Amino acid sequence: MPEHARAGEPRSPDQARRPHPAGEGRRRSNGAEPGMRRESPLYAALDLGTNNCRLLIAEPQERGFRVVDAFSRIVRLGEGIGRSGRLSQPAMDRAVEALAVCRSKMADHNVHRMRLIATEACRAAENGVVFLERVRRETGLSLEIVDRKTEARLAVAGCVTLVDPYANGVLLFDIGGGSSELVWLDLRERGRARGFALTRYIRAWTSLPVGVVTLSERHGGVCVTREIFDQMVDEVSGMLDGFEGVEELGRLIEAGGMHMLGTSGTVTTLAGVHLGLKRYDRRKVDGIWLESNDVGSMIEQLLDMPFEARISNPCIGTDRADLVMAGCAILEAIRRRWPCQRLRVADRGLREGILVELMARDGVWRRRGPGHHQHGSQRPGGGRG
Repeated sequence: MPEHARAGEPRSPDQARRPHPAGEGRRRSNGAEPGMRRESPLYAALDLGTNNCRLLIAEPQERGFRVVDAFSRIVRLGEGIGRSGRLSQPAMDRAVEALAVCRSKMADHNVHRMRLIATEACRAAENGVVFLERVRRETGLSLEIVDRKTEARLAVAGCVTLVDPYANGVLLFDIGGGSSELVWLDLRERGRARGFALTRYIRAWTSLPVGVVTLSERHGGVCVTREIFDQMVDEVSGMLDGFEGVEELGRLIEAGGMHMLGTSGTVTTLAGVHLGLKRYDRRKVDGIWLESNDVGSMIEQLLDMPFEARISNPCIGTDRADLVMAGCAILEAIRRRWPCQRLRVADRGLREGILVELMARDGVWRRRGPGHHQHGSQRPGGGRG
């Protein structure tokens, strides 16, 4: 499996922009040796969000799938949308450039099946549909704008294999650039259900119309005082009141047996800072457990960190330095409302969910029976915000 830089950061310009040429002494672009045929077809999942453009190409295997190639670039498609209601020309240009790279990669790998989705930025923008028409003309890619319920379901499908097998419930959250999804998995009656089968136990979900880009644009992301941070937390807290079963969920969390599962750049950043990584390494982050006190300490540490220090931190960097405090505010609002003692970090998300659903629909794991649709050979990156 190729290893990549931080989820949300592009690889080197040569890696990110050039398709791999087929040539003497090299593997073919689909990963097979010359003269050989690949046993399994390749699948692709593309997620164009408010902040990132991400692609994952994978090959089905017996117990999951193996990542063949991946691409991630911060494009900030939703930049300024909160003020204008429209996608800006520079943002659309950045996104089209990234999508052209994705098109080249999928063609280079001879992808068999794909699903290409656009989320909050294109949902909310007045010119979202017009932009996707431009994408189709210039790149040949047809992206679908998915609704928030679909986005929440895909987030669950992408990281459900990280659920504690003994938990009686999970509060999953996905902090994005323009929206944030919350899903309650009620597992009290799950029996022996594991893996992808747990998606049947979604009790309630909501999609908050706020993400790291939109929140930081409203409150500022460079100089975030404690007063500004609390204002962001209060804004998000007011959006949680309408969550279905909010009081019952609170009682179950208080009784114990539940944990949070976070899939976003915010939680992977916190985990990387917590581990003191000199360079972000998703193998050390994906699946790590954080105690509530650890999360609180990391948020406090970032609050005390000047903007320049955030830039220089290898787990934050230039692309996230002005967004990370908004993500922490969204997380803090969730933590205050539902104070779970344990949080599991998922460096995976929508793309993995798309791949799992496509492969399950095609029956690639049917011989193994229900509950075995797991990410066996890979644990790829997926956080958005």
